[in-house]
Amino acid sequence: MSDRDDEMATEPRVPHAPDRKTLRKSVVAGSIGVLVHWFDWAVYAYMAGTIAHVFFPQEDATASLLSVFGVFAISFFVRPLGAVIFGHLGDRMGRKKTLSIVILAMAASTLMLGLLPGYGTIGILAPILLVIARIVQGLAAGGEFGSAAAFLAEYSPPKRRGFGVSWLEFGSLLGFLLASFAVFLLNVSMPAEQIADWGWRIPFLITVPMGLIGLYIRSKIEDTPEFEELQELENVPQSPLREVFRDNWRQLLQTCGMEIFMNVTFYVVLVYLLTYQETVVGISADQAALLSTLASALGLVIVPLAGIASDRWGRKPVLMTAAIALTVLSVPLFMIMQSGAPSATFVSTLGLALILAIILGTHAVTVAELFPTRTRQSGLSIAYAVTAALFAGTAPYVITWLIDATGHDLVPGWFLMVVGVVGIVTVASLPETRGIDLFKEEDRTGAPVRG
Repeated sequence: MSDRDDEMATEPRVPHAPDRKTLRKSVVAGSIGVLVHWFDWAVYAYMAGTIAHVFFPQEDATASLLSVFGVFAISFFVRPLGAVIFGHLGDRMGRKKTLSIVILAMAASTLMLGLLPGYGTIGILAPILLVIARIVQGLAAGGEFGSAAAFLAEYSPPKRRGFGVSWLEFGSLLGFLLASFAVFLLNVSMPAEQIADWGWRIPFLITVPMGLIGLYIRSKIEDTPEFEELQELENVPQSPLREVFRDNWRQLLQTCGMEIFMNVTFYVVLVYLLTYQETVVGISADQAALLSTLASALGLVIVPLAGIASDRWGRKPVLMTAAIALTVLSVPLFMIMQSGAPSATFVSTLGLALILAIILGTHAVTVAELFPTRTRQSGLSIAYAVTAALFAGTAPYVITWLIDATGHDLVPGWFLMVVGVVGIVTVASLPETRGIDLFKEEDRTGAPVRG
């Protein structure tokens, strides 16, 4: 084979490369859904104490708070079902359709939550309806990550794919930033009585128009070049779920490890940490919300830079750096936080946020590059949803219980240290995929590649 043939065989192929305007639209379309989703989820977590007061009887405040986190976990447990449904639809019918369906479901469930009467008005029906609303949200969330990650990866140019896919997590952090800022404004502008009475509904209700705007944007863009190429070759899979477990089980396991690494860190740092700082460290609710806002703002800067770094130096070096840092620094950072000094709490919070942002900027593109186009959305959706249900959604509940059972306030640090070890082992097992062609041999032939 000639040198020219070798170059053609190894150079990534971009089918029907979209123009710059279409690329910008694809970034907005892919990231706005995660923005809406994480705004809603962050508001729920940040308002956990208020929601416990509104929807559950108050004989035992700790039991009510654990009930709220329990509902949080239940909605995670239905994610795998949503992943199966939307992963199948995305690999059979295209990324665009699932992106539109999931954002519509998110808007509907959020509207329901924002309008629900409390326990004092309708009794036991209130927590039942709360569970139903969170189940719908969980089903939609089960399809959002896989749809958006596949969509952005398949639209991004190979040499800048890390940067392109990093906007998915930019959207999630922006959702958290807006949510924490909204809660901060509530806490400083309203007395606690008004927030508990009706003010807590405001952040949920403003999510609805955001979701409708996202639906409109997603309806105005074509499906990805990779999926359209698959359709042209008539190689769209009949049963992508079966193919994932039969032909891509190794990639599925690696993605599960990566998503445990990301998801648990994400939920401890951006969801649980606010409650921890209020109940254990002893800072006020508005100070904790402000720190969370600053952590999300730092992430908005670091996430795209991490994506760029992965395009330049590779996915593995960036991710391994974050995994080692999480393993080594988690416990010391929580020890610093324990001092209670404002500067110490600030430094430790931003230290954790920096590590998380590096993970967020690189994980999605890495796992998207592992799968062929035929099963990409199913594989991503299943791995993300299962790990979120088993590990991330339960993390606030488990850590709260462990602190209460052991009386040891450094439990979150040890928890993250273990997660860092999972990250090290997973990253070590991965191939380097920077710039790889997403349209693999099995996409061209419809047959699995063995060996």
